[in-house]
Amino acid sequence: MRWRLEGMLELGAEGNSGENTTVLVDEGVDDLQVRVVNTQMTECIVIGDRLKLKMSLFTQRKIRTLTGLLCAMTFSMFVFSYTLREPSLYFFRSVLGLSGSTCSCRRCITHLDDEDDGWFMERFNQSFHPLMSRKSSMLSDDTYRWWQWLQAEKSPSNLTTVLDRLFQLIPAEERYVDADPDRCRTCSVVGNSGTLRESRYGSYIDSSDFVIRMNQAPTQGFEKDVGYKTTHHLMYPESATDLDNSTSLILIPFKTLDLEWIISALTTGDISKTYVPVKSRIKANKDKVLIYNPSFLKYVYDSWLEGHGRYPSTGFLSLMFAIHICDEVNVFGFGADQDGNWHHYWEDNMLGGAFRHTGVHDGDYEYNITMLLADKHKITLYRGG
Repeated sequence: MRWRLEGMLELGAEGNSGENTTVLVDEGVDDLQVRVVNTQMTECIVIGDRLKLKMSLFTQRKIRTLTGLLCAMTFSMFVFSYTLREPSLYFFRSVLGLSGSTCSCRRCITHLDDEDDGWFMERFNQSFHPLMSRKSSMLSDDTYRWWQWLQAEKSPSNLTTVLDRLFQLIPAEERYVDADPDRCRTCSVVGNSGTLRESRYGSYIDSSDFVIRMNQAPTQGFEKDVGYKTTHHLMYPESATDLDNSTSLILIPFKTLDLEWIISALTTGDISKTYVPVKSRIKANKDKVLIYNPSFLKYVYDSWLEGHGRYPSTGFLSLMFAIHICDEVNVFGFGADQDGNWHHYWEDNMLGGAFRHTGVHDGDYEYNITMLLADKHKITLYRGG
């Protein structure tokens, strides 16, 4: 049927007085049929075939509301897709107010029911993955220029060629993209602060699924305080140390030469100097070597540190790595000891925190962000002695 607008009339029947009604005439049949649509009442009637259709104004409003909601959902999902690896998971829980958790731990980093989540979610972006893979090895021009500026490498090798050689030697697939509501991955990030002395945190650190350490970080002789287990060890060429066969080495490259160094250190041993002398060979399981993504490094610098310092410290990069691959994060050995001294737990040198004043890292700003994460219950910070 095709209906033609005929005009408006006012019905004077009891209970219907003075109400505007639309009259539509059917042009598709010989017998005149008239549709009287009452714009105020809850019923409209088709006269002629005596079909009664119940079409309430309330129902019309519900349809308009639903249409608006679907438009809002579509737009929000589009926006969320740029910041969250699983946008639907966060959208439906936050916008629609559904309860539940993003993991099976007692408390999850990405749980969205907290009042202070705005600050966290403004910075947290799961579209940046911490580790390089063959699939995610391309750097934007802006990222590449920033990355090469960090340590001002002169005449760097072709990055594409170096990465091709690298991923023939170490694993090339993506890692730790297995977030799931049924997963509970607990992680201990163990810094090197003197706060670990006499802390007796060792057994608690080792109880985590992942234990993440950085730079030198000796454990032998310090097991009661720092534990003995290490699943991931972050380093760069100038801080390199030998690892056992079960530990994943995560190289933080600050220049193309650092990627060439790890190739050499696992094979020929040809490179023994970057801007300072470095280990020409390293003991590590090449099947467990991973590369910190320069794109992720820049994201941490821009979003979390907001440009403070020249680039993030290894400790802060380790913390960010954990926050993006773990469900529950415990942090040990960060910050000054109870006397205000910044030093390593294996040293008596109370000037070990001199790096805080070099301008390379903004240690105070990094520590403030770490404290904020703890205050907002995204991590648990253990301060030791």
